[in-house]
Formats: sequence, C-alpha cells, structure tokens
Amino acid sequence: MLRTLVDEAAKEGLRATFMPKPIEGPPGNGSHARISVWDMDGTTNAFVDEGHELGLSAQGHHFLGGIMRHATALAAITNPTVNSYKRINAPATVSTATWAPNTVTWTGNYRTHMVRVPGPGRFELRLPDGATNPYLLQAVIIAAGLSGLRDKADPGQRHDIDMYAEGHLIKDAPRLPLNLLDAIRALDCDEGLKALMGPEFSSAFVKMKEQEWNAYASHCSTWERENTLDI
Repeated sequence: MLRTLVDEAAKEGLRATFMPKPIEGPPGNGSHARISVWDMDGTTNAFVDEGHELGLSAQGHHFLGGIMRHATALAAITNPTVNSYKRINAPATVSTATWAPNTVTWTGNYRTHMVRVPGPGRFELRLPDGATNPYLLQAVIIAAGLSGLRDKADPGQRHDIDMYAEGHLIKDAPRLPLNLLDAIRALDCDEGLKALMGPEFSSAFVKMKEQEWNAYASHCSTWERENTLDI
C-alpha cells in the first residue's frame, strides 16, 4: 500500500514521504494509534464503563497509566529517527488539524496532548510518527499497557486545556524527549519495559539507535557552517 502511494506520487512528478517533519511550519506526519481491548470473540470492550471518567473502565485507566508511565522510553520506538523530534517538539503549527504533543499529558478531546479520550472505551495515542515500525509500535503499546494493568497504574490528572496556549500552567508534566539520544537513554533505563519487550531485542534496538545517533552527531550540518564558521 505504501509503495503504491509512493509510486503514484512519482508518476505525477511528486514525492510522497512519511518522514515525521519534512517541512518547517506545516504539521508533521503522525501515526496515531487508537487503542481498546476486546475479548476473544470481539463482543465485549474491556475499556468501556459509562460510570467511570469519560466512559473509560478501571482496566482502561490502568492500561493508560502504563502508557503514561513508560512514555519517555516508549518514544524511542514510536519516534525512532533524529527527525522525529522536530515534530513532537515543534511550536504550534500553521494548521489546527494535526498538532503533535510535547508533554506526557492526557485529556478528554483536546488534540494537543499525548493521549486523548475521544469517547467511551477507547483512547488515542498521538505520540507515534510516520517513521515508526508498525509491528514494534503495537508491541510496545501492549507491553506498556500490560505493565499498567499488572501494577494498577494511575494515569495521573487529566488536563482539558490547549497545551500550546496554556501548557505553561501545568508545572509537573514530564516533557517528551528533546531528541533521539534522550529517548534512547530513557528506554535503556526502563528495565521494566525492556524486559517486556525482550532483553535481546531491547539490547539490539538500543545499540542500533545509538549508532544512528552517533552517525548524525558526527555530521557537520549546513546550519553549523552558516552560523558558527566565523566564530
């Protein structure tokens, strides 16, 4: 499907990309995940409870709590490239349609948070971008969620505000990683998430991403030459 889109764009003299932030100003390429848990026959949603906050059951809150608890480590997989952090740490975009998060917060239906709960029995993780591996994305969401269910994790306070306009009013919300290196380090320090993802995979993934970061960090960019050559 993705290959078809790229090929069709090329026929029109265009270039399709899923790069998280290919252009300054416009919104980046997100890969939002809509999350709910159902029984084996697909008839009962374990996250639905109309009597709870936003129609999200206790299990749903605990699953969300796991996502919130592991968010900074999660970013290494949901946002796996150097360019990913140009998207989630961007200022307000010129569009009001697909804003990206920059803090570990959740909400009812405000799109400037990392997680929003648009309706009963489900929530939307707005952290992932177009560069994420869809298989690893699903695996790490399940791992973080299972961690939350096991420990009955609390997702913390809900904030129903525009984080771009009023985010400064929230003093205790953790920031998402500022760059890929911060995300790699957060993952490497999260022993619980690494164990759930598998020690062999986690070690190999961290090593690969460190190599990518080192290759990037050793590169002398145009910006550096333009702004520091004559210092």
